[in-house]
Amino acid sequence: MLRSLRTRLIVASVLWTAGLLMIMHMLSILVIHVFPSVRGRASLEAVLIGFALMAAGVLVARRGLTPFRLLQARLAAVRTGQEARVQGIYPTEIRPLIEEMNGLLENREASIRRALATAGDLAHGLKTPLALLTQEADRLRAEGHADTAEAITQQVEKMARQVDYHLARARAASSGAAGSARTLVADSAEGLIRTLRKLHAARTLEITADLPPGLTARMQREDLDEILGNLLDNACTWAASTIRLSGNQSNEVLTLTVDDDGPGLPPELRAAVLERGVRADEAAPGSGLGLAIVRDLAELYGGNVALEESPQRGLRARLTLPVG
Repeated sequence: MLRSLRTRLIVASVLWTAGLLMIMHMLSILVIHVFPSVRGRASLEAVLIGFALMAAGVLVARRGLTPFRLLQARLAAVRTGQEARVQGIYPTEIRPLIEEMNGLLENREASIRRALATAGDLAHGLKTPLALLTQEADRLRAEGHADTAEAITQQVEKMARQVDYHLARARAASSGAAGSARTLVADSAEGLIRTLRKLHAARTLEITADLPPGLTARMQREDLDEILGNLLDNACTWAASTIRLSGNQSNEVLTLTVDDDGPGLPPELRAAVLERGVRADEAAPGSGLGLAIVRDLAELYGGNVALEESPQRGLRARLTLPVG
């Protein structure tokens, strides 16, 4: 019935005051009966004092709710990664709750660290066998077994991509728990564009970035590299000649877009290709995990990614991330 703490405090105060007034009324009648000279001015002063006490009681009750508003703000800071623990000075009755919350956060971080370490060990354990398989494929290719070598190479690339995918997820989960990492978008974009220009040097691709100075993403550098790298690489795969990365920040939201002038993608396929293993063209190279990695990482940081038609008539990937 009384679910609001504020309402409960008010009702309790009213009941307590009503009982006190009844007692004081009876006492005043008794005093006036014994001392008739008190009647008059003293009664008016008592009424004024009573109103003053009631006003003071309301102020004290309002102040009593302040720690809950502070707690709400601190929890929001923890959720957005601005703080790792619930901090502040709270009344004695709330401190055990704060201690339990911080203990829960510590246990969660420890679990994530263990999961990350396990994923890292698994990844390193798989890298050596994958490297051996790649060498075996090279040997077969040199001996004239090109088809077998190509099949092995494709499977190795898929397995390596799977390893990278799960490592990226584990790293992002750990980063989100740790909290407050910030990365300049321009720093990440510069290195990626330089690398992609070398990888696609045989093609006449124009890769440009239009980013305001100081544009910052609230995430680890490795995760921003992973996201932008996949978006730019996908654009390079399909672009005819130009790829453009741009960004802006407004209303506490960071927006990054990657446009290409390729064939684009039908609207009915745009959501599907963000799922794991789904590829728009099975004949094209790739594992179908790149955009899925982008989507998963963006969601882990509280953002999202969407595909739409580009002003360049190709495909636009729009990434949005919270700033605060």
